[in-house]
Amino acid sequence: MLLTQLPSYFKARREKLLSHPDAEGAAFIFPAAHELARNPDVTFPFRQESHFFYLTGFEETESFLVLLPAVSGSKPKTVLFVRKRDPLMEMWEGERYGIEGALKVFGADEAYLFEDFETKMPDLMKGVEKVFYRANMDEANDRKVMSVLEKLRRLAGRSGKAMLSISDPQVIIGEMRLFKSEEEIKHMREACRISALAHTAAMKEVKPGMNEFEVEALIDYVFRKNGCARVGYGSIVAGGKNAACLHYRFNNEALRDGDLLLIDAGGEYNYYTADITRTFPVGKKFSKSQAIIYDLVLKAQMECIAMAKPGTTMPAIHRKACEILTEGMLSLGLMKGDVSKLIDSGEFKRFYPHGTGHWLGMDVHDVGLYQLNGEPRKLEAGMMFTIEPGFYVQPSDEAARGEFKDIGIRIEDDILVTSQGCEVMSSGVPKKREEIEALK
Repeated sequence: MLLTQLPSYFKARREKLLSHPDAEGAAFIFPAAHELARNPDVTFPFRQESHFFYLTGFEETESFLVLLPAVSGSKPKTVLFVRKRDPLMEMWEGERYGIEGALKVFGADEAYLFEDFETKMPDLMKGVEKVFYRANMDEANDRKVMSVLEKLRRLAGRSGKAMLSISDPQVIIGEMRLFKSEEEIKHMREACRISALAHTAAMKEVKPGMNEFEVEALIDYVFRKNGCARVGYGSIVAGGKNAACLHYRFNNEALRDGDLLLIDAGGEYNYYTADITRTFPVGKKFSKSQAIIYDLVLKAQMECIAMAKPGTTMPAIHRKACEILTEGMLSLGLMKGDVSKLIDSGEFKRFYPHGTGHWLGMDVHDVGLYQLNGEPRKLEAGMMFTIEPGFYVQPSDEAARGEFKDIGIRIEDDILVTSQGCEVMSSGVPKKREEIEALK
């Protein structure tokens, strides 16, 4: 069903982008996502490019968003290039908005057909001083944009002017997306709520003998049943030794009593994704060695969450996780030496090879600078990120096998920085051992 009205915040975002100091005299060009072929006559499910959706709310392919600056007394302008209405194609693939919908529903000041991009743009770009466009992401889009800029250069005649310079808009729009507005926080809360339901359902239903793909199907069902259009990323459902593979994707092995199951999965709600990881026993209870490692990872996570507040940095949080985990490795006899030296040398990565968090939002690894002026940026209210310490014994690590064989544990929550501290958005999923075992 097509929309008839769009929330006003999409227009407000476009206005904010054009008001950026670096945007004076600049045009922004954002292409929509392409439909990608899965096999002949079948495409992968379409998901709009995040920047494009963030600024328009428009979910069709073969489209361009062009934001034009105020030139020669004119007002800033939103232009959409869209697919034409086509009764035959709409019979097969669904109704389109066309030019009329781009104007009435999506608030474009002007709208044209997608195939007219290269002919209409030179006139629209007159007076523009520079262009923000993310090049080298798609060859076809690059050719269209470069064709427009070459036509503009020719129209300038023997003026001696060079082709307009192209800058990447990633930093400007990334900084906008890094700070979540109230409507974005609302979407993120819902994504986290639904994802918590899915993880909790898995904890209750998982039994020895089930296959990883059965658990993935259950998670997908809960996501979709409760309003998520899709997963935010490929779900990781990793039993036993598979949990030591950080981006495990096969999800096709039988689950065994005595093993742990690591699930890293998040649903996407209105283009905003949760990112939650829990690890729990396939059977009824954690074994003694599993419990020792689990409590170590949980301790690291809880102390890191306590640090999450304005003024803290993500590297400081990561350092705290590394210190706690490395101290645990030493106490268990898995490593020898000094905590600081083991961290500084990177030896601790034998059991903890990844970072402790990343920005979160429309993309699971969301946009936004991690450093400002060469220094780790300080957390501020409105930022969202993950805290996800872990511990993994690789199947090839013979020296660490024995009681810790096949153990891979990660605990991940989604954190909103507030003015006074933080909110754990994904707190609806149990993570204390006794809470998890009570569900089994």
